[in-house]
Formats: sequence, structure tokens, C-alpha cells
Amino acid sequence: MSWLRALKETSRSGLSMERRRLEPAIAARGALGLALVMGVSLAFFGPSVAASSAFGAFQAAIATFQRSWRPRPTLALASGASLAVSTFLGYLTGSHEALFLALLLSWTFLSGLAWAAGPTAGIIASSNVAIMLVTITLPTSVATAAGHAAVIFAGGVVQAALVVLLPVRRWGAQRDALADALAAEADYARRLRHDPVAPFDPVPLMTARSAAAVTPRQARRRPAELHGARGLAERIRPVLASLADPAVGVPEEGPARDRVRELLAAAGALLDAAAHAIRHGEPVVLPPQAVAALRTPDTGALLSGPSRRAALRLAALLSDVVETAEPRTETSSRAAARGADPPARPVARTRPTLVRLAPLVAAQMRAELRPDSPVLRHAVRVSAVTAAGWLLGGVLPFGHGYWAPMASVMVMRPDFSQTYARSVARFGGTLVGVALATAVVQSAHPGVYLSAVLSVVCAFGMYLLMRTGYAVSQVFVAAYVVFLLGMDGAGLTQTVRDRVLLTLIGGLLAMLSYAVYPAWETPRLRGRLADWVAAVGAYAAAVTARYADPSGPAGPDVREALLATRAARVAWQEALARATHEPVRHRGLSHAAAEQAEEALAEFGRVAMLMEAHVPERDVPPVPAAAGLAESLHRATERGAKAIRERREPSWDDLRETVAAWTADPPDHFLLHKGATLLLDALDEVTTGLTPSSRPRAGDHRGE
Repeated sequence: MSWLRALKETSRSGLSMERRRLEPAIAARGALGLALVMGVSLAFFGPSVAASSAFGAFQAAIATFQRSWRPRPTLALASGASLAVSTFLGYLTGSHEALFLALLLSWTFLSGLAWAAGPTAGIIASSNVAIMLVTITLPTSVATAAGHAAVIFAGGVVQAALVVLLPVRRWGAQRDALADALAAEADYARRLRHDPVAPFDPVPLMTARSAAAVTPRQARRRPAELHGARGLAERIRPVLASLADPAVGVPEEGPARDRVRELLAAAGALLDAAAHAIRHGEPVVLPPQAVAALRTPDTGALLSGPSRRAALRLAALLSDVVETAEPRTETSSRAAARGADPPARPVARTRPTLVRLAPLVAAQMRAELRPDSPVLRHAVRVSAVTAAGWLLGGVLPFGHGYWAPMASVMVMRPDFSQTYARSVARFGGTLVGVALATAVVQSAHPGVYLSAVLSVVCAFGMYLLMRTGYAVSQVFVAAYVVFLLGMDGAGLTQTVRDRVLLTLIGGLLAMLSYAVYPAWETPRLRGRLADWVAAVGAYAAAVTARYADPSGPAGPDVREALLATRAARVAWQEALARATHEPVRHRGLSHAAAEQAEEALAEFGRVAMLMEAHVPERDVPPVPAAAGLAESLHRATERGAKAIRERREPSWDDLRETVAAWTADPPDHFLLHKGATLLLDALDEVTTGLTPSSRPRAGDHRGE
């Protein structure tokens, strides 16, 4: 992609808006916390302290909107505390330019490395640096600076207290994640009715797994309906696939296929009902037609062998899902009516507390201190640009020079497309927001208290619409800052004029830094693809090894290999999405090659999942040939991954030799030989995709 087209695409992305579900109650709660903090500060301490406290409450509320599974009060407190520390340290060094510049460089560098711990930590750290650049201009003494830091932290405390006192959809994020996973399974079941080999995106299941990790305190308070359903959804997916796939199930047409379609439709309806119940905390309303379809005796007459076992297994798992999705009181009452004990609560996945998380984050940041790390390059870029913007803002005759570095640190991200899109969006939003705020000021001439009210209204608008697009949120942020600084008697017209110009300079510095010192994703695509090949090969090998030793120790190998495969697949997809808009050549991996290789590896993973769905029980005799297949799968995919990284054509000789040796004497198992052949075919498709000479060119009609 050329630079001109890349700029056009990122600009369009930055200025776009998305239709998202609005949450006015949560936005109103954040605005209420801001109003309380500002009102008390204005009444007792004056406009200067009110401006500092407002920044603390404003940023703490934003932290509660981040996509994190930690309790919202914890996020608000962490944001308020970290911002208070940043501001106080900034003031202590603010009077000494060289010392402050050293602090700014180190603090911004650490905020860049914080992206290693995830986007929530990166956003909070970046915001701390940006707000520090503003708040250090407010105090006049060390004691006053300490007071400003205290009220900033108080703003975080107030927001945390409001989350506790005025809860809105407790466990709402976790409910949505689990409901989305079940809804994705329901959609998968319906698509299988028409396409027996339909693909499945594992991201909803991965999100639900991440949401299921809780701290010890959360584990004691988590609703019962959030226990267990995710694990059942994980087990349902391969059963659905094996029931629908003609390779291991029923023929593509006929009465048996019609019965399978009925079962898949019933599964989709029941999973949707369970998802709705979990999302809203209501009892499950079972669709009568779906229940009747599962209970009909036709299954035993029409299906046999693996397909019949899959149908029976599906019915049992769906029953468990419905039982688990019931609210706790309902489930308990039903169990009591049956004379049975309530379902046992599964062991919760644990999440470390913030105190225990600190050394883990430090280790993640240290791991990024390597030359090829995109996070390290981002940290270097953002620290250099912030320092340059600070120095440039002080030299230019505009005043309020902190707007340039503040704009830079807020728009910069570790990848190209987000940095450029946010730079355009911030400038556009700032221009509109400042213009609107100026019109209000010139027409109404607000005083201190009316300016405070207007800033709270702008904050509410930002909280309400922040997830619809970065540009629209910046409209409200720009107006918010104008009204907030106007409370303290700052030169309003100068602030308006200078902020627009310096915001443009900050955005341009951010964009220029990525062009000069990039961290392109495109050259790393082969490495991401190789990681996926190695991971999915290890998963298939772990599954196959279970056929060789069904009675062996039931270790977590298959489960861990599956999770690693999903992580590698998502990493590949995210990298491919980032590389799509980068203004660089493909360097050995074209769009067509990437698409064909992705489809082939997705098919490889699907076949391995089908084999997992039919892993023999512990009392079933082993299949000795499976041990050799597992070993050849592992060797072939490891060597193939190495060849892909080294830009060589991958070959799968180990697996090919194993499959060829089975021609005369295949293993006595209905799926093992067929599965090995399908796995080899998928890997051959990967090779075809990565070999330019083997891909058909446009207009090629070979085979006609």
C-alpha cells in the first residue's frame, strides 16, 4: 500500500463513528462523581484546586470504562493514585527544566513500556503523563502541590465509591462476555445447518475465558450462573462440528441429514436462550420446539455410530448449559424439588491482585527490552516525541506549550494505523470542540460555576459517546478542557487558538516519529504464521497421542495446546489486520498467500478438533499407530514452521511418509486414517499458498 492510500485509509478510520450500545446510567454516574468533586473543591478551595480535582475524577471515570475484567472501583483507585503520584513528582521537578525533562523522558518511556501489560495499563499510563503536563502548571508551592495531588486521588476515591454505592449491571462485562460466547456457539450451530464445514472464530471463547479469571474477593461474590457455562460451551463446539461434518457424521443429504439439521437448529435456540438469561440475570425460557426436537425418539432410529453418540452428547451438554445458566436461587429450588444437591461450583480461574500483579508487569516490561520489540520502539518514540514537543512548545510564541506533547502522548500507539488514525481524529475533534466551546463562551460569558457545569456536561457527553469513535469523544474533551481552564481565569481566547495549533503540531510529531522509527508488522507476518503452524501442529499431535494411550494420565496437554493454538491464531489475525494498512511491501508474503495459508491452517485446526471430539474413552483399546502419527505431526510442523520463518518452502515429509505407510495396512479406527489424510492436505495447501509459482494467476484456466 502506498503512503498516500495509507494516509487516506487511516484518516477515514479515525474520523469514522460506530453504532454502539450507549450506557447513559454509567455515563451519568461518572459525571456525578466529577460534579461532586468539583463542587466541593470550588466551595472550599477555589478554582485552581477544583481544576486539579476535576482531572483526577475525570480520568478515574475513564479508567472504569476500559475493557478490563478487574473491579471498576480498583481501576478508579489505581488511576487516581497513579495520577496523583505523577502530578506531584512533576511539580517537584517542574521548576528545573533539565530535571523535569529527565523525569518526562523516563516517565513517558515507562508509560510506553506499560503497553506490555495490556491496553488498559497503557492507556492509564499515557493519560497520566498527558494530564501531568497540564496540572504541574497549577500549584505554586510544594505544600500546594501535595494538596493538589491529594485532591486528585480524592477524585479517584469518589468515583470508586460511586461504583460501589450506585452499581449499574454488576458483573455486566463478565455476563456479556459469557453470553457472547454462547451466542457465538448458537450462530455456529445455525451456520452448520447450511455449511457442514463452516469456520468458527474462537475469539468469543477466549474473551469469556479471560473474563472468567477472578481475584479471591471476586470469587466469593460471583453469581452462580457465571460458573461452568463457559467450560460447557468449549465442549459443545467440537460436538457440533462432529455432528455436522459428513466426513465423520451422516451423509450430506437424506433423512439423517434432516435430523441433524433439526438438532443443530434446536441447539442454536437453546444456546441463545441461555445467553439471554445470563446476559440479563433472568431465568432461562426454553423454546418448546427446540426442547421437543431434542427429546424426539427419532434420533436413535435415524442416526448411528459416531453421529448418534454426538447427538446424545449434545443433548446432555445443552441440558447442563441450561441448568448452569439459571440464577442461583432458581437452580437451587429446582434441585431441591428433585431431591438433589445443587450443582457444584467449579474451581474459579484466579487473577492476581494489583499488589501481586506488580512484579508480573515488571517482568513483562523487562521482556520487551529487546531491539525487535514493537513495545520498546513505541516507548522510545513516545518519550522522544513528548520531550521534543515540550521543548518546541516552550520555544514557540503561542503559550500553553504543553498542548503539543499532551496531544502526542495521547494519540501514539504501538502500531501504525491507530497512531495515524488517532492523530487525525484528535485534531478534527479538537477543532470542532474548541469552536463550539468558543461560541458558547462568547454568547453566554459563563462565570466560574457555570463553566464548571458546562465542563461536567461535556464530560457526560464524552463518557456517553467515547466508544462510538475517538473523533467524537475528542469534541467533548476539547470543550471540557476549555471550560475547566476557564474556571481559573486562564486566557480563554489564547487557550483556544494555541490549543488548535499545538494539537496539530503534536499530531504531526507523532505521525512523523512513526515514519522515521517504525515498527512495521508486515515483515513479521511470516513469523506469526510460523508460530501458528507450530502451535496447531502441537495441538494435533497432543490429540493424536490420546488415541495411542487412552488410559494414560489425563494431563492438560490437549487443553493447553488448544489454548496456545487459539492465541497464535488471534496473534496472526491481529498482525494481519495491522499490516493491511501499512505503507510497505509484502516482503515475501502477499495478501493472496496470507489468505490461502490462513484458510488452510483453519481447516487443519478444524480437523484436529474433530479428532478431539472422538478421543476414545479410557477403557477403549489403544491404537498403536497413533503414536507414530503424533510424532510425525510434531516433527513436520516444527520443521515447516522453521522453513516459513527462513523464507523457504515448507515440506511435510514426516507426515507424508506416515500416511503413505498406512496405504496397505491403515489403523483400525474410523477417523484416524481419514484425519491424517485431511491434515496432510491442509498442510499442502499452506505450501501452495506460500509458493508463488504454484498459485494460479489471473486468467489461468488450467484444468479445463
